[in-house]
Amino acid sequence: MSNASRAIERFSRYPLGESQSVHCPVRDVLDRIGDKWSMLMIMALAMRPHRFSELHRAVNDISKRMLTQTLRDLERDGLITRHVFPTKPPGVEYRLAPLGHSLLEPMAGLIDWADRCHGDIHAARARFDGTPGDAARQAFSTRSKVSTNRQG
Repeated sequence: MSNASRAIERFSRYPLGESQSVHCPVRDVLDRIGDKWSMLMIMALAMRPHRFSELHRAVNDISKRMLTQTLRDLERDGLITRHVFPTKPPGVEYRLAPLGHSLLEPMAGLIDWADRCHGDIHAARARFDGTPGDAARQAFSTRSKVSTNRQG
């Protein structure tokens, strides 16, 4: 049995209904790492510890409020640690915790997949959205396949 089959089989044991989500460890964890910012923070901290302002510059489209909330949530879940230095003003640095390090390998698989499949996903979005230019290419491609099938 493949890893994917085993994972699907394990996941199928958990209820999918919204009211049952608190009892599903998979949904509970994926809710955290599947949000818009958490993976970006984890990847930034995987490279080295960062101060708040460094993280804000590294992911400059996140608001300070959302960065604060994301860091608190990641710390609460044990994925990162917050270190306060006794300086004036106090210095604060965020680091990836051992639990956060254990997430890097599964994330690497997702990152590899996203890198490999981004072009296919972008093309599917264009087809779905009916992006001008792509529709003409798609129609030409479909006509070419039909005429090739008729000849064969």
